[in-house]
Amino acid sequence: MAIVEVKVPQLSESVAEATLLQWKKKPGEAVAADEILIEIETDKVVLEVPAPAAGVLAELVVGDGGTVVSDQLIAKLDTEGKAGAAAPMAAAAAPVAAPAAASAVASKADVAMPAAAKLLADNGLATADVAGSGKDGRVTKGDVLAAVAAGAKPAAAPVAAPAPAAKPLPAVAAPAAPVALGDRTEQRVPMSRLRARIAERLLQSQAQNAILTTFNEVNMAPVMAMRKKFQESFEKEHGCKLGFMSFFVKAAVHALKKFPILNASVDGNDIVYHGYFDIGIAVGSPRGLVVPILRNADQMSFADIEKKIAEFGAKARDGKLGIEEMTGGTFSISNGGTFGSMLSTPIINPPQSAILGVHATKDRAVVENGQVVVRPINYLAMSYDHRIIDGREAVLGLVAMKDALEDPSRLLFNI
Repeated sequence: MAIVEVKVPQLSESVAEATLLQWKKKPGEAVAADEILIEIETDKVVLEVPAPAAGVLAELVVGDGGTVVSDQLIAKLDTEGKAGAAAPMAAAAAPVAAPAAASAVASKADVAMPAAAKLLADNGLATADVAGSGKDGRVTKGDVLAAVAAGAKPAAAPVAAPAPAAKPLPAVAAPAAPVALGDRTEQRVPMSRLRARIAERLLQSQAQNAILTTFNEVNMAPVMAMRKKFQESFEKEHGCKLGFMSFFVKAAVHALKKFPILNASVDGNDIVYHGYFDIGIAVGSPRGLVVPILRNADQMSFADIEKKIAEFGAKARDGKLGIEEMTGGTFSISNGGTFGSMLSTPIINPPQSAILGVHATKDRAVVENGQVVVRPINYLAMSYDHRIIDGREAVLGLVAMKDALEDPSRLLFNI
């Protein structure tokens, strides 16, 4: 037997522990080299743990849902074993489990129906004090009422022979009886590490930042016209579609260059001005909201931005975003318009000091030169930390984004 250990990958310095999700193999099953054995969820990402070698899964050291740390042993592989080798081990464990299972079946008759459980508790009775007439001997409400009417009293608990050196065990509270809800159901599940981390950061942002939001409306007709004109040739040239997010990213960087305070962050009593533009793009995933970063977005072309955002979306959907892809960022963009949002007040992603909220573009009646006309309008919302960003810079920064979107040629000449 040649045993190879399966360990937790090295986690980032900011991640203390992680949670095992669900093993994809059982002891005794064959495993191919690099086959994914389990996924590990941290408060930032989900990591895949591949098999370090081919063989048979000999032992699971930590089961589903276990809490682990970096480099912890979680399983063992037998590189010389054959599939099914672990079956005898499972069979050997069966006799131990059998009595427990038999006990569970035997005690089934002592279980009271939900309506009867309350009556039993109110009258100080146990299920053993009442003869059950329900299915499998279950105690019904009628059984309890009949027993109470007949003057049933709690049975005396059997007295066990005292052990010389034994101390009495503390009383264990009985589990609460299930509540009868009819066709109304409830399900209680623990938060995932990612969801708990999102909640923590949002509360932290609201508690530590003086958040204020400024709004403006943008006529998206020029962007839509440019996109329609170049969509076909853009896709042929770059192999990806020209979306709207690349315009919003370019417009945001354009404004951040004009008003560097929007790209800054607070560190204690210091203001840190960043000489680079790392734009976080909020992406929804099955496990929660994640914000991967477009590094040096000012140096990226429209095609670079579109390809990277598409890559982030696919990775988020599959749970394969890396920690390094979500670390840092100087400014964020949240696109609620994807889901039909008309207006919102986005929450700052700490330690950043501002975030742009983009919404659904809809035809609306607006006034131009004294005439009511219909234009495709998008409402922009920028939340900012009022501790370091004054209303003037926030409003002018959002106006700069608006101007760039309503006249995209400004982006070419940086005006």
